[in-house]
Amino acid sequence: MMTNETGQSDDMPQRGNLTDFVYGVDEENKLHIEVAVKEDGRCAIFHDKPFRNDLSWLEFDLDTYKLDFVLDGGDIRNVGMPLSKDVSKNMQNSHQVLMVLMDDTTGTPKEGFYVPLILHSK
Repeated sequence: MMTNETGQSDDMPQRGNLTDFVYGVDEENKLHIEVAVKEDGRCAIFHDKPFRNDLSWLEFDLDTYKLDFVLDGGDIRNVGMPLSKDVSKNMQNSHQVLMVLMDDTTGTPKEGFYVPLILHSK
């Protein structure tokens, strides 16, 4: 098995932080992200920086409350913040997520698109 410079197998998807594939993030310009889920399962993720790569789908573990972003090509990025038990309870009815890019100056929506959501549970 071959490994790359990160010590991961070349055959395995690359794991990393969500900020690894977002433009304009540094020590002074943090990524602001918020996950909103209604009781009926409608879910939206608001973020203030554009992504470097296309997002293929999201994966959410209902037991660990872990949300992963899966990019075209299979790389995986964790959202980097814990989600709550209430979010998990409501997200179990979700099948897609509305991704909304917000203008970081005005706070208004710039664009949005839906991505599939895959749920995992033990």
